[in-house]
Amino acid sequence: MSITSILEKPSFTRNDIIQLLKLSGNDEKLLFKYAAKIKEDNIGNTVYLRGLIELSNVCAKDCLYCGIRKSNILSTRYSLVEEEVIEAAKFAYDNNYGSIVIQSGEISTKSFVNKINNIILQIKKITKGQIGITLSCGEQSIETYRTWFESGAHRYLLRIESSTEELYYKIHPNDENHNFQTRLNALKTLKEIGYQVGTGVMVGLPFQTIEHLADDLLFMKHLNIDMCGMGPYIEHKNTPLYEFKDSLIPLKERFNQTLRMIAILRIMMKDINIAATTALQTIDKIGREKAIQIGANILMPNITPGKYRDSYALYENKPCTDENAEDCKNCIDVRVHLVNHKVGYGEWGDSKHYKNPEKTSQI
Repeated sequence: MSITSILEKPSFTRNDIIQLLKLSGNDEKLLFKYAAKIKEDNIGNTVYLRGLIELSNVCAKDCLYCGIRKSNILSTRYSLVEEEVIEAAKFAYDNNYGSIVIQSGEISTKSFVNKINNIILQIKKITKGQIGITLSCGEQSIETYRTWFESGAHRYLLRIESSTEELYYKIHPNDENHNFQTRLNALKTLKEIGYQVGTGVMVGLPFQTIEHLADDLLFMKHLNIDMCGMGPYIEHKNTPLYEFKDSLIPLKERFNQTLRMIAILRIMMKDINIAATTALQTIDKIGREKAIQIGANILMPNITPGKYRDSYALYENKPCTDENAEDCKNCIDVRVHLVNHKVGYGEWGDSKHYKNPEKTSQI
């Protein structure tokens, strides 16, 4: 079957996706061109901003790929105080970003839960409810998710990292603190409460196959997500998975495969939000712009106070750690206009998929 014939199908089979993930050369360009047209027709050429606040790198998890895992004793731990978070959120508000993301290591202590709730309430107060709030704070109880939602957070990103249970346990410890079903249940809970729900995976993991990636895309379609963040796996020397570094596909291929994943997901889920993740820029200086051209529509400029950025090191060679929030702001327009898009200043940029009256959950 020709590539065009596959692309024009109303839905993709697993074999269709596998074939698309193997594309290169002119066929890959055809995929990217088709995905760009789907994006233009369904959500336009506006890129929405999420000012990223990396609240804390303290984490109770011990994921085998992550630089801020609990067992990494070489990590310099930090937690922003509430005032620092509010100041960063005010910067986003004053500069018309429209939305922020509060991201942290996964902690579920009472003090952490209360801290996040206080921050949400204060941000809503100082911005008169005009700034959107996305959280990415890991697995929490139903009560915690509901409290944060009622206080004003309305989007939640919880990455599955791999939707294949067998692979999930190759990149996480197999214990009660890293349970595949618990993570799935958390995604279900978030949807039931009413959040716009996002998830995502890493591309190019040890032990990962193209079949795994195809299943990840089908998983996201079945879960009926509203937003997605996918990035290439970039190894960190202070993690257990680093020992497999010599068996990984090259960084450039991890980058290209991530672009193909974004393009295919855009075709499969025409009106969701897809982030151009920072990890893409680690491999290619204009990696995020390339992702925007073929399907992504969300940028997350880092507005974390500069002195903490080196410490939030999920992977090696994270870009922009030597910049401050003002530096990031100054290059946004240039980067977005470079690929013939515009920035949606002052807009929440909610997922059109979430608002679609025909949307039904399949989880």
